[in-house]
Amino acid sequence: MELDIEGEYADRAYQILASLVTPRPIALVTTLSPDNNINAAPFSFFNLLGADPPIVGFAPGDRPDGTPKDTARNIRLTHEFVVNLVDESIAEAMNRCAATLPYGENELKHAGLTASASSTIKVPRISEAPASLECTEWGTLQIGENRIVIGIVKRIHLRDELFDPIKKRVRSEKLEIIGRMASPNWYCRTRDRFEMIRPP
Repeated sequence: MELDIEGEYADRAYQILASLVTPRPIALVTTLSPDNNINAAPFSFFNLLGADPPIVGFAPGDRPDGTPKDTARNIRLTHEFVVNLVDESIAEAMNRCAATLPYGENELKHAGLTASASSTIKVPRISEAPASLECTEWGTLQIGENRIVIGIVKRIHLRDELFDPIKKRVRSEKLEIIGRMASPNWYCRTRDRFEMIRPP
């Protein structure tokens, strides 16, 4: 079967791709408005894009009326954000952050999460997150109706038990990140893993 997502299936491209390209990591992004109101929202069109410099990218869409979502609006005005990773312990709270609240209303309070100060930027991170990446905006690309925010990672905060200071590696076996599956309501756990040794 072949699906033409530029033609016959163009109006179903999001639903098809979001159900096909899985699992996707989730960025629970915190931003600040110019008057210092905290916003938090989850995005699964997100990933690490490079390491030199360390960059991440995510795609905040628009509201149904065509106006930018609060995350995109705040980044455009302040050029800073934090990507908070989502594990099983904060999955429900992350989902509550997806609620549509009025601009300026704090989703962290709504979700029962706690803001903590970042080290290099004004935007706070989420205390309960297993890891948080402090980012400054490198740039935002507009490709058709897609807005892609690219950030340079300045600092990483993570739970003590997740880092091996001798090997200088993340203990990934302790990191129980969740993934986004088919739209609109499916997720997965990442505890079921297998190893394949890369050939020389």
